[in-house]
Amino acid sequence: METNKETFPEGHFINKWTGLGIAIFSGIGIPISIITGNLGLIGIGPAIGVAVGVSVGQSMEKKYAKEGRIRPLNDQEKRKRKMTTYVGLAIMILGLITFLLIYLLK
Repeated sequence: METNKETFPEGHFINKWTGLGIAIFSGIGIPISIITGNLGLIGIGPAIGVAVGVSVGQSMEKKYAKEGRIRPLNDQEKRKRKMTTYVGLAIMILGLITFLLIYLLK
């Protein structure tokens, strides 16, 4: 009987579970901030999600690496990750500039 021996690129499970953790735990910050009356705690949900997601993803990554199912990134995947990082940074910088313009022009 043949088993499924699909291989995954480096960082696959960390990225996947970080996104899932953020999505799942993002709603936790709102009730916490309402209960405590501190609006600054709204951001605690995504922070918890990142911590949980990275830890679960890292453990899965180690498990699959022991089985030999984690492979290094190929050139196309490296280019794609680099481009995604640049696009994310550009969006973040545009958002920061927009925020500063709105804040300073009031």
